[in-house]
Amino acid sequence: MTNAIGVNDRVSLVMSLRKKGIGNVEILRAMELVPREYFTHPAFRDQAYYDIALPIDCGQTISQPYIVAYMSEALAVDNAQKILEIGTGSGYQTAVLSHLGRRIFTIETYRELHAAAQQKFDELELDNIVTRVGDGFEGWREQAPFDRIIVTAAAPEIPPPLLEQLALGGRLVMPVGDMRGNQKITIVERTNKGFEREQVLPVRFVPLVRTHEDSA
Repeated sequence: MTNAIGVNDRVSLVMSLRKKGIGNVEILRAMELVPREYFTHPAFRDQAYYDIALPIDCGQTISQPYIVAYMSEALAVDNAQKILEIGTGSGYQTAVLSHLGRRIFTIETYRELHAAAQQKFDELELDNIVTRVGDGFEGWREQAPFDRIIVTAAAPEIPPPLLEQLALGGRLVMPVGDMRGNQKITIVERTNKGFEREQVLPVRFVPLVRTHEDSA
């Protein structure tokens, strides 16, 4: 990376996230370590450290840094946990999680996005990330259960297979709602008595899609 966009921009971003209430030191450190410009479409690279969502290929977006940090904090990850991410997208959220959890399993619907993200993970030597192309609604049964599950696209309801694949004592974080903007980040914890849910923050995410012609 050039010096025009880099470490100083990441430090400034971290300072702004602190001011917005992100207090977890490990998450702030991860946000500082991951070069967001590396995951941003070249046409928008000069905006990589603005606290905004930006377009990427396949009609998807790279999430606003504050939302990445907020969802990571809501996930309450530690370095012994196995994490499932639904919606690799640009790979930015995945890269942040790779500095927080033990192993990250991430599923992407679009082959183009999957290939681009995998290349970035390889180049950055993020070797605790496992990727696949697939239907995020179905999760990753072969690797279940998961200590944490994060979904980076919205749906009206949480897909039942994801709840089934959440370990006892585990936590799931996902935007839930319609595509008219009535979405909230929802936190689900699996207990001995079932699933406890809490809605915490209004958001607007792209929809979670089941299949696409490019993923076939």
